[in-house]
Amino acid sequence: GIPVTKEGTLDAIVVWFVLQLDEEHSLSTSPSEETCWEQAVYPVHDLADYWIKPGDHVMMEVSCQDYYLRIQSISVFGSEDEMDVGKSFTKNKDLLSVGNEAELCSALANLQTRQPDAVEQTCLLESTEIALLNNIPYHEGFKMAMRKVLSSLTPGKVCQAMDTHCQNNTVSCGSGRIIVKRAPLNPFYVLDVSEGFSILPIIAGTLGQVKPYSSVEKDQHRIILDLICEANHFPKETLEFWLRHVEDESAVLQRPKSDKLWSIIILDVIEPSGLIQQEIMEKAAISRCLLQSGGKIFPQYVLMFGLLVESQTLVEESAVQGTERTLGLNIAPFINQFQVPIRVFLDLSSLPCIPLSKPVELLRLDLMTPYLNTSNREVKVQICKSGQVTAIPFWYHMYLDDEIRLDTSSEASHWKQAAVVLDNPFQVEMGEELVLNIQHHKSNVSITVKQ
Repeated sequence: GIPVTKEGTLDAIVVWFVLQLDEEHSLSTSPSEETCWEQAVYPVHDLADYWIKPGDHVMMEVSCQDYYLRIQSISVFGSEDEMDVGKSFTKNKDLLSVGNEAELCSALANLQTRQPDAVEQTCLLESTEIALLNNIPYHEGFKMAMRKVLSSLTPGKVCQAMDTHCQNNTVSCGSGRIIVKRAPLNPFYVLDVSEGFSILPIIAGTLGQVKPYSSVEKDQHRIILDLICEANHFPKETLEFWLRHVEDESAVLQRPKSDKLWSIIILDVIEPSGLIQQEIMEKAAISRCLLQSGGKIFPQYVLMFGLLVESQTLVEESAVQGTERTLGLNIAPFINQFQVPIRVFLDLSSLPCIPLSKPVELLRLDLMTPYLNTSNREVKVQICKSGQVTAIPFWYHMYLDDEIRLDTSSEASHWKQAAVVLDNPFQVEMGEELVLNIQHHKSNVSITVKQ
């Protein structure tokens, strides 16, 4: 049992280790230590009451089987409860929610916080996919953008805009009456070519006469989408899995039917790591040929932003710093030849760094109008604070249209950021102006400081 020392909501249990080298020396992986290790987080689920206060005790079963640490059967005992009886706050042990994040931990590292006797079918998602499902601006933005495109393609939109009365195959405009022959509406075809798990096809299917297709590859993802459709009373037959319709899975971008074109094609431009997806411009070129008149690719264009920072953390995590860190052994000249110039999966909101400039636009990737793209450009950057430039973090603004924008650096974003770490940091003074050279070739971006 763990005594509660502070009042609050019990969300998770954090675990770290102390490595006992001998009786006198030890190494701790605690978050309070300066260490290269991270900690394990076990989300707490299925409690009837997550609120705990000083005097309570959190009880759990801890086991280590097959070299994997498991935490399960979590319950809370109030200060007034007898420890041998206790007031367990856990729900029915036979119930396990679909897509439980605890099952995510089990999938990634065989970590388990669920009840051991739960037998219902579970679905496993990666942490980035869980974060995507929780990204409200992402789903709201796509829903609004898709609705706008579909509305512009829908027959009768002009009639609605004129506030006319449409009944019995007639349109009344003022004193005149026009006979309209109504033909059955063909569905709008929407293809989601997102990498990994995505519920955008389901969202598209709620927008009217739409035939959405998902390109998910994993059977597990298809099962989850079917379960989501069922739980939300969405007809499963409406959602199609596109790879079942193509003979060659490497050629995903094809017409929906021989005589039809797509109304919307959704491409995954940015990886969760913060990098541009490989071959994205080639996919966009094919997609433009498969759109009906008025159809759109989402996002329509992407702007890349960056700024100059001083970050000792990025320097120390990117290359071996001299011989002092390695007890006099000369390791740096050899091992640093294999360092990766771009750090990915960064969280700029928590990265220890000092901004030395304001954010500037570095690059434009236009998926709908490629002639606006440039493969090589120079950008001037004004220094707003003196310091040592060690890295250039970057992120993206994804424009679904000219009004709807998704920021990959926002707190709600499921995307992380990336940074170019300079081989040779240099000193700058406030008021200076630097020139950055940005080159974009085959989805790879290089950023160098022109001196």
